[in-house]
Amino acid sequence: MADRAFRLHDTMSRQVKPLQTLEPKHLRFYTCGPTVYSYAHIGNFRSFLTADLIVRTARAIGWKVTWAANITDVGHLTEDDVADAGGEDKMEKALRSKDGENFNNVWELAEFYTEKFKEDWQRLNLTEPTVRPKATQHVREQILATEELIRKGNAYETPTGVYFKVDSFPAYGKLSGNTQENLRKGVRDVVQDDNKRDSADFALWKKDDKHLMQWFSPFGWGFPGWHIECTVMARTYLGDTLDLHSGGEDNMFPHHECEIAQSEALTGKTFCDHWVHTRWLQVNGEKMSKSSGNFYTVRGLIEKGIEPLAIRYALISGVYGKPYNFTDQGLIDAGGNVDRLRRALTAAEAALLTGTDGPDELAAILEPIYEGALDAMCDDLNTSVALAKALEGAKVINRDGEAMSKASAASAQDFLHKINALLGIVSSDYDLPAETSDSGPDEARIDGLIEERNAAKQAKDFARADEIRKLLTDEGIELRDSPEGTTWTRKPTL
Repeated sequence: MADRAFRLHDTMSRQVKPLQTLEPKHLRFYTCGPTVYSYAHIGNFRSFLTADLIVRTARAIGWKVTWAANITDVGHLTEDDVADAGGEDKMEKALRSKDGENFNNVWELAEFYTEKFKEDWQRLNLTEPTVRPKATQHVREQILATEELIRKGNAYETPTGVYFKVDSFPAYGKLSGNTQENLRKGVRDVVQDDNKRDSADFALWKKDDKHLMQWFSPFGWGFPGWHIECTVMARTYLGDTLDLHSGGEDNMFPHHECEIAQSEALTGKTFCDHWVHTRWLQVNGEKMSKSSGNFYTVRGLIEKGIEPLAIRYALISGVYGKPYNFTDQGLIDAGGNVDRLRRALTAAEAALLTGTDGPDELAAILEPIYEGALDAMCDDLNTSVALAKALEGAKVINRDGEAMSKASAASAQDFLHKINALLGIVSSDYDLPAETSDSGPDEARIDGLIEERNAAKQAKDFARADEIRKLLTDEGIELRDSPEGTTWTRKPTL
């Protein structure tokens, strides 16, 4: 396999550049995972899907990938738009909510939502990370790191906590642009400790013997700050300098900025050589929020009868580096496209059993199409082009369908397997139970009406054909006519 450059936008340098690894063809990659106080929403998963596509692309060009994607199960406070967050711990707040009444303690809540997150991860066919560390499993390392930062003069203790001294790290702000000077000019003062020396300083440890999740440390009973958790977990599994770190746009500041300061103060080395951030997601042109009624979780959409791979397809349709509008029509189109790919795979599998012994007429066509998809993914994850290439290949395969030769069928199957390994949109990599919906459509009845409509069209009874289409449309069923036949999808009702 010829070496390919894998180019990604780097937030630090503000440019698209080749991804360089410290070890040849070995990507050491850290992704900020969820805070497990509730079900993860589709905006969270848009960011996780960016990471998944990076891993898939790296492996497709022959790289080894060591991927750590953490679980934050303590220490993430509600006012997280500033470096030293205030408010309540999101875990404790969730336990006092209506849903929290289902749990005996905060540990049960964290474990429950961690498992539900993993279920949704598999439903959307994300690659399993090499390791999925939890913050609560690495408190000892966080305490040791905090002690070391105090020893080095980068942190200090107060009666209520231990704080990182931002002015001890002159490069603070190099990722986000939120320099110390800018912070002092424009960010609201969130000092909650009269002994804290500067409003820009942020907590490494919170002293709190009433917190529901607490550990004993040299600084007293308490819990770690959100930022130190990722610094420690990244170093534990990937070393002092990472090849790549990803997260959502909202992680850039303060979380990633603080990770850089802590890590580089500890080691004297560059923390990460390449940063990737996924932009915001909207729903039908509006900011996603519970108050707007457009706050969607993966399982919530599935309960509405939407297929998981259609959700995945829709979420990766927009390029990660631009804001993305998740729409009803986009979901409908995604479902139809996943169906086209699946029909191509079904046809290839059938032709392998029943096809003729004729020549392979597809390999020479499909191989450059796949290479075009891979080239697109290596060019800053250009999913719009890669998905178009996937559909182009499916169209070629569906053109002959089950009538293709066995040799052609083998090439078709190989193409679809490689597309699935690259994009994850043809079939699931996991053995999952079938999704069920109490309000699902009567498939046999719909198929019967489609047959009746096709017969009416052949008899030139177009009035009846239109009547059937309208009947199904009113029921939320969208028909798609193509040279390969008529397919249907259930129109999402978001």
